[in-house]
Amino acid sequence: MDAIARIAAIADLPELREPPFAHPERDGERRRFRTIWVSDIHLGTRGCNADLLIDFLDHTDSETMYLVGDIIDGWRLRRKWYWPAKHNDIVWRVMKRAKRGTRVVYIPGNHDEMFRQFTGMTFGDIEIRRKAVHTTADGRKLLVLHGDEFDAIMLAHRWLAFLGDAAYGALMRVNVVVNAVRRRLDLPYWSLSKHAKHKVKNAVEFISRFEQVVAHEAAMRNVDGVVCGHIHNAEMREIGGVRYYNDGDWVEGCTALVEHFDGRMELLHWADEMAARARAALADRQRIAA
Repeated sequence: MDAIARIAAIADLPELREPPFAHPERDGERRRFRTIWVSDIHLGTRGCNADLLIDFLDHTDSETMYLVGDIIDGWRLRRKWYWPAKHNDIVWRVMKRAKRGTRVVYIPGNHDEMFRQFTGMTFGDIEIRRKAVHTTADGRKLLVLHGDEFDAIMLAHRWLAFLGDAAYGALMRVNVVVNAVRRRLDLPYWSLSKHAKHKVKNAVEFISRFEQVVAHEAAMRNVDGVVCGHIHNAEMREIGGVRYYNDGDWVEGCTALVEHFDGRMELLHWADEMAARARAALADRQRIAA
């Protein structure tokens, strides 16, 4: 059975309707936002930080959620099937949001491009689109797209993109080991690949060029800003009069872009949020003990 058929079958599993969770859904108050953007989750890979994403989904809610591509890693799943129970937990949580009234828009990227053939359709109350235009609470128009269409390597040398993906996968396997050791030492999550990316001059230049090209495209479409993913580099800045937003990823940085109800935009670094919550809980326990 090919990857897309197996992924489609997951949505019909009884455990997604009445799931025996690997991570039971948390009850309690959630932080509410008008809009949430997440991308580059890469379900189906060992590099996916499912635990952090589950925690994020259990602590936040929104009127609209955009899944901005590379949610499922079809490239890896075609080579080797890997789908732990916690990845089911993520799919179920997203589908449950859509069922209870959150507008969920899925914009497939290059790693989950097999879903682009369903553009314009609705799957489990989730809209599948090639791109979208989002209007913020304060009236700004934002183009929302994955961003791989502006990656010159993807467009001109697809074989090189697959080679780079293999090297990246090796780095992410090392990243998993590093963070397993850090957890044993009660240290917070830290991204080896993100650290390496910002130390390599060519990577920095590529990111800058990508941001410039995406912002230029937004300007050509007469919108106020653009939201994308693809390069695993969370960012929020103005480029040539256009607001550029990249919601990051859930492999390296574990970030999400959110819109508050007044239209204000914010990047949430969820590893930092969890660390702050743990420090506050420890301080509370120490205060009670004293």
